[in-house]
Amino acid sequence: MSKIDPSLRPVPPSPLMIRLSPLAGLSMLAFMLVGLVACVWAMATGKVDLWPDHLNWQAVRNGEITHHIAHELSHVAVAQEAANLERALSWLTLGDTGARVRTGCPGWLFLSDEMRIYPHARSNAEAHAAKVAAVRDWLAARNIRLLVLTVPDKSRMAADQLCGLPRAAQLAGRLDAWDGQLRQAGIVTVNPVAALQALGSGTFLRTDTHWSEQGAEAVAQRLGAAVLASGVAPSPPQSLHRSVLPAARRPGDLVRLAGLETLPERLQPEGERVAASTFEQRGETSAGSDDDLFGDAQLPNVALIGTSFSRNSNFVPFLEQAIGAPVGNFAKDGGEFSGAAKAYFTSEAFRQTPPQLLIWEINERDVQKPFVDDLALP
Repeated sequence: MSKIDPSLRPVPPSPLMIRLSPLAGLSMLAFMLVGLVACVWAMATGKVDLWPDHLNWQAVRNGEITHHIAHELSHVAVAQEAANLERALSWLTLGDTGARVRTGCPGWLFLSDEMRIYPHARSNAEAHAAKVAAVRDWLAARNIRLLVLTVPDKSRMAADQLCGLPRAAQLAGRLDAWDGQLRQAGIVTVNPVAALQALGSGTFLRTDTHWSEQGAEAVAQRLGAAVLASGVAPSPPQSLHRSVLPAARRPGDLVRLAGLETLPERLQPEGERVAASTFEQRGETSAGSDDDLFGDAQLPNVALIGTSFSRNSNFVPFLEQAIGAPVGNFAKDGGEFSGAAKAYFTSEAFRQTPPQLLIWEINERDVQKPFVDDLALP
């Protein structure tokens, strides 16, 4: 028989470890009991709901059920405080930002979802593109035109700030492949990469998922040109005056996603100061005609659905400046691919005053996720 390497033998516990082990076990048991009681109490009082709205086999296979349960239980007070403590200690001792956030160059944070590789990525993207085409056809039957804007990843546009943070090579062609799929289906698209490249990493905020005002303005101008070339004349006419406020600290949502917003500012990842813009309407809106009994002529004929990108950094006011008319903003924070579309198409706003042109803003990071067809067209 071969001799066992002494370095591989288990190290016996020290006398101190033996004396402390019951205390460690009791502490863990007490913590688990407190957590169990808190979870049961939260369920009994209706503060959490472990039963998902939609239950089907696809949701089970994709892990959406367990994700929903974990998300709900994370709202329990004990779990939140424990998570805050763990995240703070991990950041302060190891510089760790958790599973959802990655650290690039000093001061730069990135969303890990952007760099995730999904199984069946190509077929997932094809299914998403087919759904966009179905929506285009459904809108066309109602004399509504569709224009798709795809928002590129922060880790794509600020690649010089990754500092060794890996972004898989197979993601390089994701945006162009998606854009090509839409164009092949005859869908009018806007790819803003060229408009953003001149800004480089200034396209995005350092500690936030979203683009900076400079990035938002550049995309809005590119999108505005496509709106004006769409054959729909944006109305009613509107002129906006822009003013820039003094620079002030802007909290980044990636700091919140990393669970570090409860720390004092000096202990958080380095923040950034932003000179935000404000917009005021200049002049009077023209009065409606005598035939316009309900004032519909003064409602925007251009509407926008999408994600939080359309709700940050004054993207919509910049777009309104570019087209000289107001835009109905029906974007939804956390809506991902179809959340805003689903809410808008079933709303009174869409049924009573549908637009002539609908802009659908979609994130690059969402197009290869597993496709769930939860957008039933009414």
